[in-house]
Amino acid sequence: MPDRGPARRRSAPVLLLAGGVLVLLVLASLAIGARSIPAGTVLDALTRYDPDDTDQLVVVTSRLPRTVLGLLVGAALGLAGAVMQGVTRNPLADPGILGVNGGAALAIVVGIGVFGVGSVSGYVWFAFAGAAGASVLVYSVAALGREGATPVKLALAGAAVTAFFGAFTTALLLADQQTFDQFRFWQVGSLNGRDLGVTVRVLPFLLVGGVLALALGRGLNSLAMGDDVARGLGARVGLIRVLSAAAVVLLCGAATAAAGPVGFVGLTIPHAARALVGSDYRRILPTSMLLAPILLLTADVVGRVVARPGEVQVAIVTAVLGAPVFVAIVRRHRLSGL
Repeated sequence: MPDRGPARRRSAPVLLLAGGVLVLLVLASLAIGARSIPAGTVLDALTRYDPDDTDQLVVVTSRLPRTVLGLLVGAALGLAGAVMQGVTRNPLADPGILGVNGGAALAIVVGIGVFGVGSVSGYVWFAFAGAAGASVLVYSVAALGREGATPVKLALAGAAVTAFFGAFTTALLLADQQTFDQFRFWQVGSLNGRDLGVTVRVLPFLLVGGVLALALGRGLNSLAMGDDVARGLGARVGLIRVLSAAAVVLLCGAATAAAGPVGFVGLTIPHAARALVGSDYRRILPTSMLLAPILLLTADVVGRVVARPGEVQVAIVTAVLGAPVFVAIVRRHRLSGL
């Protein structure tokens, strides 16, 4: 059953604190880069924009679009990770580990190389198709055998499918230099170089996926007690799984199409949310939606600072930050006891 007491009372302060930290990070993301811009100039750019001011021009045309995209992509990945962990009852569920990112990447390569797709609006549809196909394939493989889709089998099936998709993607790229040149810009996983048009194109999908995910809290609480108990409580298990899959595909497909594959955000954030607000998914989901952009924007800002005047791409920083957390999660659950 969902927890009560201290964890529930902490949820409001946690959300308020996370919101405050996120506001500060947004300002930091607008101010920090290859060169620092004073906070006053940032506020002027947002309130009374002067295109003749070079610093304000940088804020509005470069840093503002990547910050907005970071907020949306982070929220999407945090929600998707929480939904995946809830619906599979697998603490290692993540769009990268369960093959969703790999499927989206393969589909986008096919779109570029075969169909000549060259825009984010085109990437989105191929990313959706690849993400959905990968999800179905991983779950089908993991469901083979008497025990069904156990957490360990899902993780192993995801690793196998990811490796297969990765090999096939590499083969396609090596066969076509032009496709490789276009794909590598997306593959690195970055918020840089994306204008507000990218955000506008993926925003409808992220909004629908986000609303759907937030509405699944009660259903995921039922699934946490097991399918039989959930059915006994009147939950429509099949419908909850279908809606969860739709939410994950919308969120991961749009986020991956816009920013490329960004790992570990969807894996680590739900664990942090669970530690802060307890095991009730009605609180885990909104908390994950706020914490994930904090991680992503922090990684983006750190990537700009550590390699000035260049930058380290956000996916690389999140991998560096997330890998130790992943190891800690595996050690905590000892894998065999998942």
